[in-house]
Amino acid sequence: MHVLILGGTTEARRLAELLHDTPGLTVTSSLAGRVAGPRLPPGEVRIGGFGGVEGLTAWLAEHAVNVLIDATHPFAGTISFHAARAAATAHVPLLAVRRPGWVPVAGDDWHEAGSLEEAAELLPALGRRVFLTTGRMGLVAFAGLDALWFLVRSVDAPEAPHPARMEVLLDRGPFTLDGERELLHRHRIDVLVTKDSGGAATAPKLTAAREAGVPVVVVRRPPVPEHVPAVAGPEEAARWIGELPHRRAVPAAD
Repeated sequence: MHVLILGGTTEARRLAELLHDTPGLTVTSSLAGRVAGPRLPPGEVRIGGFGGVEGLTAWLAEHAVNVLIDATHPFAGTISFHAARAAATAHVPLLAVRRPGWVPVAGDDWHEAGSLEEAAELLPALGRRVFLTTGRMGLVAFAGLDALWFLVRSVDAPEAPHPARMEVLLDRGPFTLDGERELLHRHRIDVLVTKDSGGAATAPKLTAAREAGVPVVVVRRPPVPEHVPAVAGPEEAARWIGELPHRRAVPAAD
């Protein structure tokens, strides 16, 4: 059986690890190629887009894919809809791995935004020194805020257009709570901007912000296709694959 996993996320890599070396199973992981030095999962790997719904549908047929797993980033957006349409057209079972979003707790000062543009509109009323953790894409939304200073954290260096007053911190999670506390203090951050990515790797910044009384602008997730079965993590996805009628059970995670 051939399983195609879409995504370079932590969940996608973990699922590839769980399925790796399973007798009778071929696993291919597909990465978008937006990060220069991605962490590669075990098994076969392809990097780059498919060319839309038609390209993905053709790839599923040409490579005899039996199962499609959408383990893409919560903000990948478009690819999830492409996966749903391609899977339906190719008659390939599809499962989405969707990590739970973050939930505010007592002491949080969260301000929701529907987009990066909305987040930028909120900032002048909230602070002057911004910790921007939305990645290197979309910085144009903040380019006109010349009165504000930005600390931009991303895996790869951002390209213009971007804020005029900006310092870039090249780093990759997971991040520690002590590290996030020190970063907020050292750079005198008074407002944090993040996407609701969920997961534990980048969550410590939310705790550090709560402790420091720093408001957080949280960009809501984009919509996902309806009626696609979904699980919260790779272990559940591995069990789902193992329970398919034409497969014996896949061993559960340790």
